[in-house]
Amino acid sequence: MLKIEKLSKRFDQKVVLDEVSLYTSKGENLVIFGRSGTGKSVLLKCIVRLLEPDSGKIFIEDKDILSLKIKELNQIRKQIGFLFQSAALYDSMSVRHNLEFPLIRNFDFTPEQREEKIISVLEKVSLLDAIDKMPSELSGGMRKRVGLARAIITEPKLMLYDEPTTGLDPITSKEISKLILELQKSLKMTSVIVTHDLLCAEIIADRAIMLNEGKIIFEGSLEEMTSSKDPFLVNFFKHEFKSEISNA
Repeated sequence: MLKIEKLSKRFDQKVVLDEVSLYTSKGENLVIFGRSGTGKSVLLKCIVRLLEPDSGKIFIEDKDILSLKIKELNQIRKQIGFLFQSAALYDSMSVRHNLEFPLIRNFDFTPEQREEKIISVLEKVSLLDAIDKMPSELSGGMRKRVGLARAIITEPKLMLYDEPTTGLDPITSKEISKLILELQKSLKMTSVIVTHDLLCAEIIADRAIMLNEGKIIFEGSLEEMTSSKDPFLVNFFKHEFKSEISNA
């Protein structure tokens, strides 16, 4: 579904991504770990070309997206969902209009078709009652659910999550993680998830990689990663995470 070859990105003299190569299989959940500033979010933004890498290749279903013109790129972007840390809702729009916006922008649906899809995705995230509320009226967990609903309303083949449980209490974090897994299975999506939440990772990860100083230093199952005796990994899991895997 996704293949990245020797992707590099620097900001001034700081190398953020250093010839990163990775892949995902269709229907797989790939979790990306790493300390702050190691290029995790930059990698996600390069995948959708919110940032342009300095070198390397990115293939989505065998199409080199770095070679595409904007019109072709926008067609590929319709197949990609992106959930930002903040959920990135439009504060001046109701939940209904937040969800309607990508449908109006990307598809020629009738008002009735748009309404049907909005109701369908809100039911999937258990938030139909919030359809006419404003973002300011929602809790952090509810905002994440609305953000997730907006990300999946276009029925993407590839989902990108940037810290989907940041700022949530442990119970809500677990609920969001289970919801991500349920949606991935029901919609048959491929997902790439950047997270610092070990409980979230344990629930959803099929495979995991560790980024450090712009390079992938480990790739394998979550169990292999957390049980590794590698000094960096031992120190990372001891000090970096909010949740312990035993609390899952």
